[in-house]
Amino acid sequence: MSNQNNKSALATLVTVFFFWGFIAASNGVFIPFCKTYFNIDQFQSQLVDFAFYGAYYFGALLLFILSGSLKKDIYNNWGYKNGIIYGLLLSAIGAFAMYPATAGAEQGQTGVFYLVLIALFIVGLGFSLQQTGANPFAIALGDPKTGSHRLNLAGGVNSFGTTIGPIVVGLVIFGSATRGTDELASMIANNEITLVTVQGLYLGVGVLFLIAAALFHFSKKLPALKSDTAFEPANKARNLLVVLTIVVIGCFGYIFSTYSGDNTATEDLEQTRLILLFIALLAVISAVFIAYSSASKKPEGWGAMKYPQLVLGMLAIFTYVGVEVTIGSNLGELLKQGVENTGLNRLGLPVLNDASIAPYVSLYWGGLMIGRWVGAITVFNPSKGLKRALLIIVPYVAFGIIILVNSIKYNFTSNEILFFGICIAVQIFGFFLAKDRPVKTLKIFSLLGILGILIGLFASGNVALFAFISGGLFCSIMWPCIFTLSIAGLGKYTSQGSAFLIMMILGGAIIPPVQGKLADVFNIQSSYWIAVACFAYLLFYAFRTKTVLDKQGVTY
Repeated sequence: MSNQNNKSALATLVTVFFFWGFIAASNGVFIPFCKTYFNIDQFQSQLVDFAFYGAYYFGALLLFILSGSLKKDIYNNWGYKNGIIYGLLLSAIGAFAMYPATAGAEQGQTGVFYLVLIALFIVGLGFSLQQTGANPFAIALGDPKTGSHRLNLAGGVNSFGTTIGPIVVGLVIFGSATRGTDELASMIANNEITLVTVQGLYLGVGVLFLIAAALFHFSKKLPALKSDTAFEPANKARNLLVVLTIVVIGCFGYIFSTYSGDNTATEDLEQTRLILLFIALLAVISAVFIAYSSASKKPEGWGAMKYPQLVLGMLAIFTYVGVEVTIGSNLGELLKQGVENTGLNRLGLPVLNDASIAPYVSLYWGGLMIGRWVGAITVFNPSKGLKRALLIIVPYVAFGIIILVNSIKYNFTSNEILFFGICIAVQIFGFFLAKDRPVKTLKIFSLLGILGILIGLFASGNVALFAFISGGLFCSIMWPCIFTLSIAGLGKYTSQGSAFLIMMILGGAIIPPVQGKLADVFNIQSSYWIAVACFAYLLFYAFRTKTVLDKQGVTY
């Protein structure tokens, strides 16, 4: 394919990245609203993430099992282009399903909440098909060594969706008027604010999915991109993943059952729920290390999992998606949860309501947009001097866009702009140190992520708030680095390896509910220790994967 066609194909491809960002980030506003509207606890509210991101895992796993049974790569037979089209159509079905799921819903009807989860699960299944094809597709549209830069470009478009998603959803649900906490609570309790507006939003999103599918179908410059290599089943990998799935379903299934009927949330019951969530989390970690250990001794039957960079990368994707999602999804509760008789939240700031948190959620996800826009600069091959200038200019231009988008309903104070501006300066310093090297980038930004969350845990006021929000800046360019390093040197196993990585988006389904239950048992601020643990593994991964790739003679 010519370079011009490559650019045209990439431009078409990045449209789907926008949808992923828009829906995923809007959950940050939708989750706290659901908690209020359906009268549920913090863990239950995080089931929005469980349904949405869990669908990625189950979708990719089902394709993998069916491919093994039929002894052919189903997705490869479709081709990346058709796989993305099928994913868009499936997501459209899920979006349209939101209408009957919420028809006639009223405040406090928890049963309706579970129907919402089913609709989101179907949307997520479609996204699973899209991501399985879109990421390796972007890497294949040029030199593999610059694949992370193309993913950053696509990620920048994705992050524009994450920036405007919370604002749009906040406006759709709550309108443009500013309301006090008591007034808002009264309107929700009296069904003056309902899910009818959400129906219209998802009908519109469903139509956009169909338009995107048509765009892909009729695009002549977008190749099918199929692999010519023979499919090799990985029975040991399949069996391990099936066992993992049974454990996760068993743990979450039992927890769901404890919410039915008249079960009172006693201290013992809450601790049991938390223990089961940690069992599910440890099951994922154990599965990865079992694969790592067993495949290194006897690689037959493990398929792509015989490559240690992939297995370590699977857990890296799991923890990365988990920490990215959990910081944003629990941010609303952090800002809403007040300390008794003070009128202040855990950070020592005024308590916000459901309608007031959208700008901060938007700012968090906007941080990812800033980093990805910077990461995409290399795609345009600027001169050395221009690139240095752009590394400083682009982040603040992106910040200006975030401020402009939010000005529809909210104007950040000069203090808030200053605090986030300082966080951006720290990120820019990290980019200058990293010098576009995936391993070095991961090391620096993982360390900055750890420091940011630790400051949030031990500080108060705006310092703590913006330390937590800065997590978006430091997460911003991790996905392309991890994905590129994980599939480096996989050869004919690249497609299968990509599917395994997409499965590990499961981190967004498990880690946020774990944090939600930690918040229920302890408090919302201290629950962010789980984010520290995630960043710590990513730091370990950066060091370990460099050693692994060096041994294989793969340079990055």
